[in-house]
Amino acid sequence: MDNDNPEDIAPTSDGHVQISATDDDLKGRYANLMSVSHTAEEFVCDFFSVTPAGEGPRGHLVSRVIVSPSHYKRIVSALSDNLRKYEEQFGDIQDPQGNMPSPDDIGFVH
Repeated sequence: MDNDNPEDIAPTSDGHVQISATDDDLKGRYANLMSVSHTAEEFVCDFFSVTPAGEGPRGHLVSRVIVSPSHYKRIVSALSDNLRKYEEQFGDIQDPQGNMPSPDDIGFVH
């Protein structure tokens, strides 16, 4: 089965795909910075939580999601559609003010 092809994922007899999640998964994770990189075969989406600190912003990797190019394109389409719907309902989102680091400012520490 090719997991990248949604037509290959067979739904149940009632037409739904059953997804399981733990209580901890359902709580979600907070991220206020994201970085995207890619190769020819995959996109890597890193989500970070960054907070101010005495010697400059500090943060940690909240989640890394690796997807195929075709799935990434579906994600971008879904995000664009939801952003449009959100702004139709609540108004335009203003760009944030202040000094948040950009993805180019990220350095990993192990």
